[in-house]
Amino acid sequence: MNHFLEKALGFDRTTMQLKTEVVAGLTTFLTMSYILAVNPAILSTTGMDRAALFTGTALAAAIATMLLAFMAKLPFAQAPSMGLNAFFAFTMCQAMGYTWEQALAIMLIEGIVFILITFFNVRELIMESIPKNIRFAISVGIGMFIAFIGLKNAGIIVAKSSTFVGLGAFTPMSLLGIFAILLSGIMMARAIKGALFYAIILTTLAGIPMGVTQIPTNWLPVSMPQSISPVFCHFDFNGFFTIKTLLVIFSLLIVNIFDTIGTIVGLSYKTGTVRPDGTIPHVKEAMMSDAIGTTCGALLGSSTITTYVESASGIAEGGKSGLTAFTVGALFLLSLFLSPCFLLIPSSATSGALVLVGVLMLDSVKKIDLNDVSEAFPAFITMITMVLCYSIADGICLGILSYVIIKACTMQWKQINATLVILSILFIINFIAG
Repeated sequence: MNHFLEKALGFDRTTMQLKTEVVAGLTTFLTMSYILAVNPAILSTTGMDRAALFTGTALAAAIATMLLAFMAKLPFAQAPSMGLNAFFAFTMCQAMGYTWEQALAIMLIEGIVFILITFFNVRELIMESIPKNIRFAISVGIGMFIAFIGLKNAGIIVAKSSTFVGLGAFTPMSLLGIFAILLSGIMMARAIKGALFYAIILTTLAGIPMGVTQIPTNWLPVSMPQSISPVFCHFDFNGFFTIKTLLVIFSLLIVNIFDTIGTIVGLSYKTGTVRPDGTIPHVKEAMMSDAIGTTCGALLGSSTITTYVESASGIAEGGKSGLTAFTVGALFLLSLFLSPCFLLIPSSATSGALVLVGVLMLDSVKKIDLNDVSEAFPAFITMITMVLCYSIADGICLGILSYVIIKACTMQWKQINATLVILSILFIINFIAG
């Protein structure tokens, strides 16, 4: 048994303990299991079936994490990205007018392209073409965008004709959202493991007497997995071959590559697996499991997969091998039988998780060079336009465009590469055509 675990999952019985790896997996699952409530809530705004989305989310997370466990043998977990599910629902479907079937087709193509660029090691060229400060700004901007969605979903921030947006009325829904945000923040500040998960559960319970959490008649907490057929392989390739779609796929790739690489590098330092020359063992396998997971996720009706920074909680518990990731994947499969519990959760209860994810993603802002205006200005444009344009793609486009323009006008030609020039031309054509 130990020989199988060592060969398949990298479990070394001389330096690792079975119990520690399993507990680490349970810890990681608890810290990231909020995605089982949040992802269906976000994607269902497009008209997709929420129950089927729950099944798709759990299966996609289980498949991707299991792949990572066996391929990379690392204690990391994967699930639908908290930035790219918002991109799917609010940018692609609402702002850009794609149907969810068309958006799933785009996700499928992005996953296949991700597999190819990972296999042929093209991702390094793409990464190097995007300025470092723009990369940090993309992460921060997505965090702010996600937090804004959380406030909007709870009715805390609403549309107003005089000021565009403003503070909403104190309704049971918004009060529950405020409670969720404060509770999530307090529990995170107290370093409670699984804080976001527990905050969602407690807020859902608090919503029962407030009339926000609705319990159906004859409700049971356990059931057979919900059917995935309403979202499984529902692809629409009509009107697919356009510049706009090409730019959307590129935006998805950029966010996915930087998100995954950044998380893997950070987590690898926590596990102590980074070699003296700075290389990371099995990083290509980790990226490939992400790419395959994204493709499978699209088939299952879910948005793009990424490696979760919450894996750090399991690493802190002593997780060192793929056995930790395998445990997380197994727990995602087990959660399929608990769908009635997760489907009870109102959108207000998930607002705390969304806002706190935004807080955590704000960490990258301190890495931006704010002393150089030619670097700080494009970074600021990237961040603020993601929120104000309600579009991650527009934020990336405008950020890169402003970078090229300000560098050209200040004669910093060496800072502009051919890829950025080509992208800028495509962005301009897209804005004119759109």
